[in-house]
Amino acid sequence: MYLYETEEDVREMLEAIGVASVEDLFAQIPPAVRLERPLEIPGPLGELELQRHMRTLADTNVSPSSVPCFLGAGAYDHFIPEVVNHVASRSEFYTSYTPYQPEVSQGNLQATFEYQTLICQLTGMDVSNASLYEGGSATAEAVLMTMSQTRRYGRVVLLRSVHPEYRQIVATYVRGLKARCVEVGWGESGAADPERVAAELDDQTACLVVQHPNFFGGLEEVEALAEVAHARGVQVVHIFDPISLGILRRPGEWGADLAVAEGQVLGTPLQYGGPYLGILACRERFLRRLPGRLSGQTVDRRGRRCWVLTLQTREQHIRREKATSNICTNQGLFALRAAVYLSLMGPSGLQEVARQCVQKTAYARESITAEGRYELLFAGPTFKEFAVRDRQGDVRGALEQAREEGILAGLPLESWYPELADGMLVAVTEKRTRAEIDRWAAALHR
Repeated sequence: MYLYETEEDVREMLEAIGVASVEDLFAQIPPAVRLERPLEIPGPLGELELQRHMRTLADTNVSPSSVPCFLGAGAYDHFIPEVVNHVASRSEFYTSYTPYQPEVSQGNLQATFEYQTLICQLTGMDVSNASLYEGGSATAEAVLMTMSQTRRYGRVVLLRSVHPEYRQIVATYVRGLKARCVEVGWGESGAADPERVAAELDDQTACLVVQHPNFFGGLEEVEALAEVAHARGVQVVHIFDPISLGILRRPGEWGADLAVAEGQVLGTPLQYGGPYLGILACRERFLRRLPGRLSGQTVDRRGRRCWVLTLQTREQHIRREKATSNICTNQGLFALRAAVYLSLMGPSGLQEVARQCVQKTAYARESITAEGRYELLFAGPTFKEFAVRDRQGDVRGALEQAREEGILAGLPLESWYPELADGMLVAVTEKRTRAEIDRWAAALHR
């Protein structure tokens, strides 16, 4: 931040702290490590020149707002109605602080309550919190909840088709508990075999973590997986794509005990990895173990509807080091964006977005495999992502060629899955047009 101070301002500040000059503030720094010359940076620019310079720098960026984007892996280029930006930008929400005082925070508390209600309706679960930082930390928090609930601290079983970064975060969280993370791979279809999964579950396993649709966009046998898990007293953590619930059954209907997601798809634009929105919903029996803020609805002494922080003794301003809530104002803002998006789209709107994702993904799959250079990595059905193998083994070269033609064509899988070095992951949302998909396929075949 640039703050302009006059020489008189500087003199008054120095007098107030009792030093003679600005240089005296650095007297404790040894001369040997000081830079005894001016910094080699350009001189100041006027406002007009600065605007031109910044615009020139911005024009060098390649972003989903300027080129067709087929990137996915947890962050997606979905359409965001302008009303989402309008509501979330209002000063009442944008600049307000944590609602510790309900009597002056009714607007924020109601927005949080509406968000929680919408997430429960979306997932078929009993309780939702007011968001976590992003999908990975939400998954890890859900795993910790199952360990605390079951008193099983020995093992966590995750499908290897769960987002690699989510698996890394879970491993980091449970390392201090000396728990072991066990991973189960996929079959030819791209989905896990329930019998293989069942063989890894024992009486020390706290939970089974399933992503559906999985990292590759494939659909898992969630109901069968939930049955084998529950037969052994193992809780099921279901990672879902909120958009997919426009056409897929809800986590609560599959038998999930906890449902988590990355909520970026619900009205938050792509922005260099965050900040995003971690969704966490659960069965009522997990209520007191649920991290994050809870907003509840009640009536005041005049019988009017109002909102409060529920189970407030969990909050950090009361319990400090023992608090389970650590959610900041910023996360409330992204939860608000999700609430506005969901309420605006409604069930039919969400269904239409999901339907377009499926149809356009199917067209892209057919287009990329038509000429023989690329083949699908997995034979099973997918939602809005799919993985392909380059038979020429030049995935990075193909992606770079497409980028030079102004297309963000996909993500190489090698960094996450070394055995899939010749594979790439492609995401197709409702924003992609037939013409863009044709351009994308043509660029990857050059």
